[in-house]
Amino acid sequence: MNQMSNIIVLGAQWGDEGKGKIVDLFSDRFDIVARYQGGHNAGHTVYIGPTKYILKLIPSGILRPGVTAVIGNGVVVDPLALVEEMATLEKVGVNVREQLAISNRAHVIFPFHRMVEKVGEGRTDREAIGTTSRGIGPCYEDKIGRRGIRMADLIDPAGFEAHYNNLAADKMTLAKAFDVHETIDFAAIRQQYEELAGKLAPLVTDTASLLNRAIRAGKRVLFEGAQGAMLDVDHGTYPFVTSSNATAGGACSGTGVPPTKITGIIGVSKAYITRVGAGPFPSEDHGPLGEQIRQVGKEFGSVTGRPRRCGWFDVPLARYTAAVNGIDSLIVTKLDVLDGLPEIPVCTGYRVNGVEVTDMPATRTGMDSIEPIYTKLPGWKTSTRGISVLEQLPPEAQAYLRFLEERTEVEIGGISTGPERTETIVKPGSRLHQLLG
Repeated sequence: MNQMSNIIVLGAQWGDEGKGKIVDLFSDRFDIVARYQGGHNAGHTVYIGPTKYILKLIPSGILRPGVTAVIGNGVVVDPLALVEEMATLEKVGVNVREQLAISNRAHVIFPFHRMVEKVGEGRTDREAIGTTSRGIGPCYEDKIGRRGIRMADLIDPAGFEAHYNNLAADKMTLAKAFDVHETIDFAAIRQQYEELAGKLAPLVTDTASLLNRAIRAGKRVLFEGAQGAMLDVDHGTYPFVTSSNATAGGACSGTGVPPTKITGIIGVSKAYITRVGAGPFPSEDHGPLGEQIRQVGKEFGSVTGRPRRCGWFDVPLARYTAAVNGIDSLIVTKLDVLDGLPEIPVCTGYRVNGVEVTDMPATRTGMDSIEPIYTKLPGWKTSTRGISVLEQLPPEAQAYLRFLEERTEVEIGGISTGPERTETIVKPGSRLHQLLG
């Protein structure tokens, strides 16, 4: 592989596409894996043999000895959740303290951020977005409002108390305004976070400087996105989105690495599509087949346990996310979940008010008025689980993948046929193969 190969791996749907496995699989080819946005609401599940790892804040690359895992400035960090995740990994022998670096510019989530989120989600005059209520959005609100507290502030004994007291005063005022009766011991929280700061301080550094020095030295960096492109705050199905930039551009702003240093962008999509929480979902299947996919695919949130909404591969959505991210190659995951279906619908177009449209509607009403246009393809009545050579897939499965590739106009360079590292196909000669070396 080219020594200067620095790639972004991101979800090309609404998240939960299997990015954790893909990042883990490829991370042994890189020196650093850097997470650039999101918080501990975005779980990445990785299977290594019989062991299941659920990573919430720490990049999946941490599971590879010798790989540096970076939590970038675009991430919002709950110190308590991070310390607990570190302890869980250390119990199974992961050398977290030698491998992890945390940006000094990453913003800090406090318990009262969860209170703010519950207030917003519980308002009767507002439709609930379906957040995880972990304080992610309110922390980003404080960041954009220029009143947030960063990791550098948290570990600064001289300045933290004043910063904290100002922020706490804002939240007390908000609680009174919304008549919130939840008891919040702000002094106890401050003391707890001062203790957490002592545990995390040795890992906090200027990660933008770390990453740029590494790239200049010829090191290879893999940038890991959380959630998916359709949850991007600018380009997703607003307002049913996350509070950060999950698209490729977020990798640069969320780590401090310039776009000129990025050499490739890899999208990850399921062979079908899922969504968690509220919001538009044109190709959702509300019937027994949707439930079958949920059960066979074990489509329940790795962090929250929430059942995921399930539907069929959406070609217009895939074309849109490929365009706004500049995806070079697509990896299709969970092909094996479709095993045994006699036929497989694919959403190949949208009709709005009887008129076919080529662009993704920007409004909620526009998205809700979509009538999906389906093409039904023959299924394959045999198992694809664990197949690692493209030509060994059933002919119908190969035809299904070719159809998706032709309609999306994006190369499918990889296919995942199960959760294990070994259950993956990388097409020889593909752009993905070139990027990985």
